[in-house]
Amino acid sequence: MNNNRKKFGLIGLAGYIAERHLKAIKETGNDLIAALDKFDNVGKIDRYFPNADFFTEFERFDRHIDKLHREGTQLDYITICTPNYLHDAHIRFALRVGADAICEKPIVLNPWNVDALQEIEKETGGKVNTILQLRLHPSIIALKEKIDKEPAGKIHEIDLTYLTSRGKWYYTSWKGDLDKSGGIATNIGIHFFDMLMWIFGDVKKNIVHLHEHDRAAGYMELEKARVRWFLSINYDVLPDEIKAKGQRTYRSITVDGEEIEFSGGFEDLHTKSYEEILKGKGFGLDDARPSIELVHAIRNAPKQKWQGEEHPFVHKPLSKHPFSK
Repeated sequence: MNNNRKKFGLIGLAGYIAERHLKAIKETGNDLIAALDKFDNVGKIDRYFPNADFFTEFERFDRHIDKLHREGTQLDYITICTPNYLHDAHIRFALRVGADAICEKPIVLNPWNVDALQEIEKETGGKVNTILQLRLHPSIIALKEKIDKEPAGKIHEIDLTYLTSRGKWYYTSWKGDLDKSGGIATNIGIHFFDMLMWIFGDVKKNIVHLHEHDRAAGYMELEKARVRWFLSINYDVLPDEIKAKGQRTYRSITVDGEEIEFSGGFEDLHTKSYEEILKGKGFGLDDARPSIELVHAIRNAPKQKWQGEEHPFVHKPLSKHPFSK
């Protein structure tokens, strides 16, 4: 057996994002030893690690990890694919059992959670890694390199539009609970905000026009850009030409009126993320902090319609919550 193979645990196996992590662990030549989810619909694991131990109760998973440790088998990493509000606790667990953490975004919901995790990193010597895969996309890297070479003071005009339709199930699930998901801007927007700040610099002004159950919108001024943004999970706001194609998702980022083309190239970004993490070059808490601070500010900001540049979709008719009376 290859002694260089790293040993992984995984929490949140039943979620849809978990398969990208299973694939990444396998494609980087490592082993999944144990996994946890309270739901047992996890047959996808057979394509990757059929011999991994699986638990539906945290207490039994915890006991198994401790038993492995006492028998001389130490997990190197624990991957976390659980609902957003549980990330903090599961990262703490990973560090306490001597593993580094790999956590899906948003790594936590609040800036002070980042502070606390950095203290635990110091105490344990462990590392918290997160997945900011857009930073590894070739088109995004090329754009950053172009912007970095520009003369100081140049300001770009950006429109960010991300519409990804969700059914009524969304509002019943944890994703529809603001306290558990962080809301629309956090749940579906954070990786775009991270990417924009990575390229165009820190936030200088942040105005929120909408933050409803099914959409959020606002205006930001970054060091090198002015950004109008609109995010929604409501099918009704999709452009008619997208609906006519039978599509339920629309993603567009324009810089000075020119579309950034990154519709492809996403398939291997989790594997690339793992490759960087295994080399000790993963994105950590300091990398994640700016976007966590921004979405927290958006979540708590007063709505200021008519202030700042508005995204054209802001004026689309608002919809009622599907379960409102």
